Amino acid sequence: MIKRHLPPNIYRTRGVLYFYRRPGPWIKLETQFPEGEPVPFALHQERERLLSQPAPVKPGQDIAAVIRHYMASRKYARKASRTRADYEAHLIALSEKLGKIEPRRIERRHVIEWLDAWAKAATPHLANYRLRVFRIVMEHAIDMGLLSAGQNPAKGVTELEYDRVERQPWPVNLVQAFRSEAEGDTLLLFEMLLGLGQRVGDTLSLRWPQYDGDWFAVRQRKTGNRVWLPVPPALAETLDARPRDALFIFPNADLTGHLTYSAARQRFMRVRKRIGAEAYDIHALRHTRASELAAAGHDDATIMAITGHKSVAALRIYTEEARQKARAERTKNRT
Repeated sequence: MIKRHLPPNIYRTRGVLYFYRRPGPWIKLETQFPEGEPVPFALHQERERLLSQPAPVKPGQDIAAVIRHYMASRKYARKASRTRADYEAHLIALSEKLGKIEPRRIERRHVIEWLDAWAKAATPHLANYRLRVFRIVMEHAIDMGLLSAGQNPAKGVTELEYDRVERQPWPVNLVQAFRSEAEGDTLLLFEMLLGLGQRVGDTLSLRWPQYDGDWFAVRQRKTGNRVWLPVPPALAETLDARPRDALFIFPNADLTGHLTYSAARQRFMRVRKRIGAEAYDIHALRHTRASELAAAGHDDATIMAITGHKSVAALRIYTEEARQKARAERTKNRT
């Protein structure tokens, strides 16, 4: 093998030109020319293209390996099932798109470029969420010893700004329309979400032993708080009449677990489309409950103890309008 008058990383052996960069494989070039002739411009172009591609890395040292290690970790297993489901979609996408890249080759400018690309392919909201997940992946790469402490290239990257459309509480007419259209488990889940004000995942995982006829004892997975939830009389009547032939109130088909979020969401969507409620999703029922409690005069601390909102600021997005309307209603009755 002799290298003569060829650009770096280009070798000729047995009359054939190859590209080689340690520690990768030998790559036969598309551009070939007889020995002794000037190097064609196409060869320089092909070489630059190959050099711009990430170099192969040892097994267990690329982004895909970091993601596999993270998903098998205890800290990932301890996250709420709904959070893991949200993360998983982004982790799979990151592994497919960036999996062969070595963490130490990623720079801040790359992350900013990817963030813009993610926003164009989906929405700024999803792009920002993927950035947060990627930031966690790179922190895990530090934990694995693949990056030095403080070398997370995603840390400090500014999230994209956009006009947020906050979830709105369900209007009374659509609540009544859903009740008229839905049936079975779909209707019961609607009433449970509306009556208890809990997150969808916490509601789907409710078991019969948590219910004593008047109260539900719930440990909220996102906050870790243990709360007692009063059951409205109409909901209690429905639950008391329901057969208890499974551990979960919303069992899956073989009665071994509970109904999945995806299945519940699909059932809700079918009814929402029939009644024209596409703008009001399954999560907004919790906010509807918060608005009802605010209108009834309950303070923020009381509402947060029930719904599990993590901050007053997040709660007031949904309660201030209800309180203002209640105050205005009292004013109207005095005039």
